[in-house]
Amino acid sequence: MKRQNLLLFFLLLFYSVSAQKNIFKIPDSLQEKSYDYLDNKIYDFRKDSITASIYAYTLLHKAKKEKNWKEILNGYQNLLHMSPQQLRVIYADSMILTAKKSNDNALIGSAFLTKGTVYYGQRLQQQAMDNYLTANSFISKTNDLYLIHKVKYCIAQTKFYAGFYDEAISLLQECIAYYKERQTRPYLNSLHSLGLCYNKLGDYGKCSQTNKLGLSESTRLQNQEMIPYFIHSEGINEYFKKNYRASIRNIESSLEAIRENNDFANEEIGYFYIGKSYWSLHQKEKAAVYFELVDKIFNEKKILRRDLRETFELMISYYKSKNDLNKQLYYIDQLLKADTLLTQTKDYIVGKIHKQYDTKQLLEEKERIAAENDSITAELIWEKYYDRIFSAVIFILCAVIIGFIVYHYKTRRLYKKNYQHLIQELDTKKSFPKEKTEKAPIKNISSDTVTSILKKLESFEKDKRFLERDWNLTSLSAAFKTNPKYLARILDHYRDKGINDYINGLRIDYITSLLHGDPMVRLYTYEALAKEAGFSTTERFKKAFLTKNQISPAYFIAEIKKENLQ
Repeated sequence: MKRQNLLLFFLLLFYSVSAQKNIFKIPDSLQEKSYDYLDNKIYDFRKDSITASIYAYTLLHKAKKEKNWKEILNGYQNLLHMSPQQLRVIYADSMILTAKKSNDNALIGSAFLTKGTVYYGQRLQQQAMDNYLTANSFISKTNDLYLIHKVKYCIAQTKFYAGFYDEAISLLQECIAYYKERQTRPYLNSLHSLGLCYNKLGDYGKCSQTNKLGLSESTRLQNQEMIPYFIHSEGINEYFKKNYRASIRNIESSLEAIRENNDFANEEIGYFYIGKSYWSLHQKEKAAVYFELVDKIFNEKKILRRDLRETFELMISYYKSKNDLNKQLYYIDQLLKADTLLTQTKDYIVGKIHKQYDTKQLLEEKERIAAENDSITAELIWEKYYDRIFSAVIFILCAVIIGFIVYHYKTRRLYKKNYQHLIQELDTKKSFPKEKTEKAPIKNISSDTVTSILKKLESFEKDKRFLERDWNLTSLSAAFKTNPKYLARILDHYRDKGINDYINGLRIDYITSLLHGDPMVRLYTYEALAKEAGFSTTERFKKAFLTKNQISPAYFIAEIKKENLQ
């Protein structure tokens, strides 16, 4: 695994340099492939990052060549997900630079969200929160409900680590309701986080119910990746229910998959609660083995959740009973390092945490042991600003919540106005078909060629061939047996659109008319609607619908249903 990660690191580095110097060459077999095709291949090879990286760099290079901002960001995000940790912030920064060039608030906000998520994965809570709040300042200016709920999910995570469990639950429940029928992985992630919140509040019954629901939903939605995480969560919950052997069994069965994901944070948490379970079973020798694994990850990755601090207190107690002064001193140092790390993050700013070993006691204990060993001295200075930081965080969170409320009402008003305008347009088209407007001839293209291509476009639209998959400028010009440059100029002149807007516009007009006129179509799932309209993914369909109609398909369908019930 380490050799493969090293190979992937150098391969991505080589591709990155090649792309920057503009010497990366798209393989001949992928020259004419669409973004959908490349996206699907990246997903198919998600467990083979080296192969997937070829498709990812092809997609990125193609998007840069076409100056397609959305797909450039998609390309960087694909590379970010398959990259080692040390490269992820670099790709996130590239996303932000690209998004800013687009001047698109949704793209800029999404890029900052991604960077925040990278920092969150590294347990750098302060940097994560800063990026989430920046993301929200841009996303709040858009109508993108997916991104709005993604911000809510991310802020719920920071609330969880700050100890605001009730507030985190409220946000997570909104995310669950939104994602349930739309996005599988965010839905399951939200359920998993909800279970963790219930555990922290001491509601172990609800935690178990949520984990059970998560497992059944993972099976129903055919998502195997989240199953180990619900088992891991239930293992921790079993510890608090004093079912120590069940706790050990569940956590150990989940750790292999978690290690494969390089999820060091949950691996570390798993080791801690296995150790705690053995400690409660009076098997302290076994417990110490797992606490040493927690210490190893803490040393190597510099990550530690607040409750894992107890590891070092227990190890001090353990080695005190064995009269091992060197080990006691080592774990006192580790406890002090842990407190320093936790104090510098948002994890540790809420209240003054009760400690078995406060700073003064730790320093006195350290001096005593150092005197006995006559070999070690230390001096530490502590400053605590909990109250000020706490007040600042409360102010920021209140501002965010108020911003959410204001944005919600603004969005609803805008959607209502756009919906009424769209219905009026649909009724007008039905009664009065749109008249053709005469346009001046195009220079440097013969009138016969223009007439021929326009007739083929009319036939293409009339026969609804736009519902077929994978249309692009090359494939459409080949179908029309004409030059791609001629077709592009004619589309721009007579349809006022590029190829992507032209195809997507026809598809959305078609599905909008179906939804308007056919009550049965309104019962379709989003996946079925996307297929009916010729889109390869549900997400592309929803984005295209929102771009064309300025309202989401969910709102449009809901309003039509309301009108029919009145």
